[in-house]
Amino acid sequence: MFIGHFGVALAAKKAVPNARLGTLLLAAQFLDLLWPILLLLGLEKVEIAPGITVVTPLDFTRYPISHSLLTVAGWSILFGLLYYMWHRTRKGSVMMGVLVLSHWALDAIVHRPDLPLMPGGPTYVGLGLWNSLAGTVAVEGSIFLIGIALYLNATRTRDRVGSWALWAFIILLGITYAANLIGPPPPDTRMIGWAALAMWLFIPWAYWIDRHRRALGESSR
Repeated sequence: MFIGHFGVALAAKKAVPNARLGTLLLAAQFLDLLWPILLLLGLEKVEIAPGITVVTPLDFTRYPISHSLLTVAGWSILFGLLYYMWHRTRKGSVMMGVLVLSHWALDAIVHRPDLPLMPGGPTYVGLGLWNSLAGTVAVEGSIFLIGIALYLNATRTRDRVGSWALWAFIILLGITYAANLIGPPPPDTRMIGWAALAMWLFIPWAYWIDRHRRALGESSR
């Protein structure tokens, strides 16, 4: 899943108005931000297998550190604790932990059975929505659109930057998603890792957007 994770981060702003969008996005996308680093270090592995699913040609053969349920639970707790140590808010820290964990749950919907429950374990899960292009787009698109609507409902622009920076962010995500769906398979696995690292650029962009928007609702910190 790709834009679905962004949708969840945008939606979370409604629940924790004082949390920065960049931090919400960092939590929701943490596993996929960690994964390319581990991939380039050789600690995790992916192969290019055109046709393995309708939506993506990637065969995730080994990613126990970033995407096994047991380690994801650990990352979730750690992220939540670090947020609590910095901001001293239980609600915010719980939300951050839930966002990290939500990534695995959403991935389990779209992936074929390649998500391990624990490192080295025999059980892999995945409902395989990626075998349906229409189903994938419908589910991810719905999550993304709902997230946008909730974020717009939870914030107001401070200035023009708060408007056009947000919509440029949304449009670029949509273009990137479409390109991934219709584009050719990547040439090699290292290119996958380097391209995936570019997703880190969305984090400071999200912080920038939030600085130019005002959160509505009661303080959650």
